[in-house]
Amino acid sequence: MRHGLTFGELAQFINSECHLGADLEVVAMQGWKRSMLFRDTGLPWVFPSPNMPTPETALVYPGQVIWEGTNVSEGRGTTLPFELVGAPYWEHGPIIEILRAVPLPGCCLRPLLFEPTSGKWAGACCTGFQIHVTDAGTFLPYRTTLALLQAVLRLYPEMFRYKEPPYEYEYVRLPMDLILGSTRVRMQLEEGIPLLDMEEEWKKELSEFAEIRERYFLYRS
Repeated sequence: MRHGLTFGELAQFINSECHLGADLEVVAMQGWKRSMLFRDTGLPWVFPSPNMPTPETALVYPGQVIWEGTNVSEGRGTTLPFELVGAPYWEHGPIIEILRAVPLPGCCLRPLLFEPTSGKWAGACCTGFQIHVTDAGTFLPYRTTLALLQAVLRLYPEMFRYKEPPYEYEYVRLPMDLILGSTRVRMQLEEGIPLLDMEEEWKKELSEFAEIRERYFLYRS
């Protein structure tokens, strides 16, 4: 969901690992460090999408994009797309109570009401949260959104719905499975498997990816 490479590094990764063999030259940036967030660069943010208006949007997006495969508003039609999430059938108290069981570092979920002007639930009052990233270094966007999703699955099975195909370029698979990249993850969430137990299954592959990824680092600090 978040590869953690610059575009130049990613190009080298794909060219080599996918055996493309392209004649590729990457010109390294000057003054950039791996520890930097975008705002640390002093450069103006050029939004790649109308729904990616700020660098903060990009921080939460690797998790919040999951809501696109549901009937939950991901904040499109508001001034804070992806930072806001909710639906008219949500309730703050029960969701917060379930989330207490999952460590969600580096963020604060602020309860609020919002009304999208377009997209899902346009003109309806949605109960939900604004995700404030308080520490980008420890924030876990994927865990945070999956924890919210699992709470909603448990609390509102009669009202929650997955989006049906088609989605983007896919006409058969469930959009949620496409976004998650895994039918198994969705099924485990539905079964109520503890999120931290699910993460344990991913550690080996994540460690292997991290080791391969590091071969293509152009910046070390």
